[in-house]
Amino acid sequence: MSEAERKRMPEGARRSGPANDFSGRTVLIVDDDPAQVKHVREGLAPHGYVFKEALDGAQALSAIRAGRPDLIVMDVEMPGLGGVEVCRIVKANAGEGGFGFIPVILMTARQAAGKVEGLELGADDYLVKPFDMLELGARVKSMLRLKALQDALLEKNRELEWANRELDRRRQELLALSRTDALTGLFNRRYFEERLSEEFMRSRRYRSPLSLVMLDIDHFKRINDTFGHPFGDEVLRAVAHTARATLREVDLLARYGGEEFIALLPEAAPQDALRACERVREAIERLELTWKAPDGMTQEVRLTASLGVATVPADDLQGTEALLRAADASLYSAKGTGRNRVHQHAA
Repeated sequence: MSEAERKRMPEGARRSGPANDFSGRTVLIVDDDPAQVKHVREGLAPHGYVFKEALDGAQALSAIRAGRPDLIVMDVEMPGLGGVEVCRIVKANAGEGGFGFIPVILMTARQAAGKVEGLELGADDYLVKPFDMLELGARVKSMLRLKALQDALLEKNRELEWANRELDRRRQELLALSRTDALTGLFNRRYFEERLSEEFMRSRRYRSPLSLVMLDIDHFKRINDTFGHPFGDEVLRAVAHTARATLREVDLLARYGGEEFIALLPEAAPQDALRACERVREAIERLELTWKAPDGMTQEVRLTASLGVATVPADDLQGTEALLRAADASLYSAKGTGRNRVHQHAA
């Protein structure tokens, strides 16, 4: 190949060298005959492999645990733990948490051994002694190629698994963003309306109580006009946090729009809902917020809220729209009768 042709090759291909070059790969040779170990090592030495040696099955397993070889060339018949047993242990622990995939070439001195028998022993390949070194070299190269392909496949699977996890994480983030009000961190109106339909149907199916609460911050426009919109945002966040902390974990709280919040209280009968609303109203009334003027002066700001609540089952509330209208009408009754109070829809 000319220098010009070499430069036109992709950089990765230039670095990788010839496709069949497996120099530097580790080959574990296992045989109770030191002369046979030496014979195999010398026959494979021209290929540039790194060799590890073991004289029995126990030593072989220790060598595998110490450092995963790329290939095992192993005698079948050895004292103590034989090649077949070691092979089965290696294959039984081929998962990522174990040894991983390590191809095994078994060597046998039994001339009658056939290919099927050799593979049935659990090996990826086999050779009958005495064997030609050219054949051994070809089998080793073939198994190392298989190992390289298996490792590449495993790496691709890891990358795909990571990509899938990342995709799922981003999908969950987008889902959360689509459901969340950016300012307060509460659920938004769209998600609330989806859940309202689900909870209403569940309440109707099981004849279980479901209360809907609408909350409005009293004189919020005055707060914005007096102290500015940034402080108004702080007020919205404080009310959202207070209401969320006061309600139960199972209750669904959302920002409905502007200074208005809405909540679903599953399994909350009228009196339960009324007590919950009073706790929220009192918690908001106890809030102490401090406004800081541009000149450094500060002023304490107190808040109140009005709440309207309606509960199903009720004869006059046969759908979600009717439930919403009843809670909204109750809210305006609370505001119209002096604010900082809870008004409950009466069926």
